[in-house]
Amino acid sequence: MKLYIDLLAGDGIGPEVIDQAVKVSNAVAKKFNHEIEWTSALTGAAAIDAVGEPYPDSTHEICMAADAVLFGAIGHPRFDNDPTAKVRPEQGLLKMRKKLGLFANVRPTFTFPSLIDNSPLKRERIEGTDLIILRELTGGIYFGERGRSEDGNTAFDTCTYTKDEVVRLAKLGFEMAMQRSKKLCCVDKANVLETSRLWRQTVQGMEKDYPEVTVSYEFVDAVAMRLVQWPSSYDVLITENLFGDILTDEASVISGSMGLMPSSSIGIHTSLFEPIHGSYPQAAGKDIANPLATVLSAAMMFEDAFGLKEEAELIRSVVNKSLAEGIVTEDLAGKNKAYKTSEVGDWLAANL
Repeated sequence: MKLYIDLLAGDGIGPEVIDQAVKVSNAVAKKFNHEIEWTSALTGAAAIDAVGEPYPDSTHEICMAADAVLFGAIGHPRFDNDPTAKVRPEQGLLKMRKKLGLFANVRPTFTFPSLIDNSPLKRERIEGTDLIILRELTGGIYFGERGRSEDGNTAFDTCTYTKDEVVRLAKLGFEMAMQRSKKLCCVDKANVLETSRLWRQTVQGMEKDYPEVTVSYEFVDAVAMRLVQWPSSYDVLITENLFGDILTDEASVISGSMGLMPSSSIGIHTSLFEPIHGSYPQAAGKDIANPLATVLSAAMMFEDAFGLKEEAELIRSVVNKSLAEGIVTEDLAGKNKAYKTSEVGDWLAANL
């Protein structure tokens, strides 16, 4: 099979972890007689430095022409520390989501047998955890009207959702639940927010189309608590943009490291696959960043974008082998030997 994949390495550690995912992807492609055509494009701070904007039209054209996008990370301290900056790397991410129609962020959370004691949560609380959070990406407070008063002392951000946006995400959630444990949780704040009441009402109206799925409705603050008390009680969760942003980062610590969790963003045009961690600029260029989340994102890409499940499972198995044998970067090594980012990538590719 010929696979056309766009590479958006981005900023910070993005290029380093993307390089390892490319090594692994090429090794799998060779093993299964696939041919990958990689095309690289700029985004984030790197694109601002080069052309003055974080998601250039040239990058968008490349993404639209690809079968899938493999994405690193964006962000740079010089923008984070400047509240007056007119152009920011993160604006490129929002623009990309909007233009590609990336409406659903799919965030799995699971545990690794060899690392279960690395988690800050007790073993008995997290064993058996295997959940997916679906976060809506194109609506909500991140895209609503915003502004400040003339004197600068008052600010506002508006959260807006349409029924169609809720239906689109909820449909994906119901379909995923049907393929898993047939449990779906709608996360909202319907006791306070009108948008949450729209979410709840819309999902309730869809229940009849999926009679086999057991649906629960929980407030976001309760879910935030239960995620660290009893995460294995959840299977598929659906929620709006801001709540999903917060809950998925909270859930990521269950595995023991943010450097381990992959994600995808399902799009109308081209789907995107990325690690959940940020650009980690403090580690950029040091060859110490954990590449496993990006490698596992590539596994999601093989399965979800191309339907190549055997290839995806092989990548996951070699990642588990690297963890079991201690071929890991410094964030997971503890008192044992820490391998460089590039060394982990080389080991994974060789063991495929």
